[in-house]
Amino acid sequence: MNKVGIGIIGCGNISGAYLKAMASFPILDIRGVADMNADMAKSRAEEFNLRARSVEDLLGDPEIEIIVNLTVPKAHVEVALRSLDAGKHTYSEKPLGVTFAEGKRLADAAKAKNLRIGAAPDTFLGGSHQTARTLIDQGVLGKPVGGTATFMCPGHERWHPNPAFYYETGGGPMLDMGPYYITDLVNLFGPVAKVAGFAFSPRKERIITSEPRNGEVIPVEIATHVTGAMAFENGAIVQVGMSFDVAGHRHVPLELYGTEGTLIVPDPNYFGGNVELLKKGGEFEHQDLTSPYSDGNYRSIGVADMAHAIRSNRPHRANGDLALHVLEVMEAFQSASDSGTTIAITTPVDRPAPLAESLVDGQLSK
Repeated sequence: MNKVGIGIIGCGNISGAYLKAMASFPILDIRGVADMNADMAKSRAEEFNLRARSVEDLLGDPEIEIIVNLTVPKAHVEVALRSLDAGKHTYSEKPLGVTFAEGKRLADAAKAKNLRIGAAPDTFLGGSHQTARTLIDQGVLGKPVGGTATFMCPGHERWHPNPAFYYETGGGPMLDMGPYYITDLVNLFGPVAKVAGFAFSPRKERIITSEPRNGEVIPVEIATHVTGAMAFENGAIVQVGMSFDVAGHRHVPLELYGTEGTLIVPDPNYFGGNVELLKKGGEFEHQDLTSPYSDGNYRSIGVADMAHAIRSNRPHRANGDLALHVLEVMEAFQSASDSGTTIAITTPVDRPAPLAESLVDGQLSK
């Protein structure tokens, strides 16, 4: 197998999940990890038997083709642009950028250099979400009508060891959790046409209750409760609720409606979960999963798909057009709230190709 060299920049909380999952994909050759905090890079390298290197060293390595950018959201575009300047394809943790303008700048730079960009989430490639995609493509819902997308919790300061960035510019429930939901909805329903929304923050400060910063007060710079609706090009209208201010609720993560049925889709922050279908006049029934990658945390499958796409000269699924479209949609909720108008979405995007099979002869299915 002609492996693809991978360099990882950013050794924070999420990097462990990526590095563990990358072992599932033989095409990925991890050639080093880097972080502004050298001690973090060293610790992560020792944990996974890798080499800790400087950012400059990774960017200058001719054997590295893809930089996996796991820095904090505000650094995503800066690091990705440096990677492009070094002649590397880049795949970022979500979101692609903290504003649509900077995400567009990155997308334009990649096109100018004829390099690929991609971004998380790749959970929509999980077996449960691909099974839901297959059912929708088979027409089980009839004409799409609408749905609901809900993520609501009391806030990440309860568990994250360093939660302040969730409440800075580039954070908040929409940019943090919205990518999972909106990306999966584009996978299931296609592009978004318009957004209406309201956004506000009921508290200007939060108190950290996790360790090691328990008791520290952090300021809130962004909206922490966002609600509204997305009108899709296929005609469906999906209600959205994203919040760090809700003590608890009983909504399912994703519920999709059509003239002939209703589909329950599991939490898009995960690759697996139960898919349930109600056909008109019947009851909800559990659906057997028809696609792989539902039995674990496969964060990095998007990177593996990009690597195989580079080798076979085909589009990758968690691509820049998809990430930019999702970023524009997320920003539109705040724009709609600020302006009191409906916001038209301008970025074109195609639904990613379905992922119906597992590794075949060492390759992800095309």
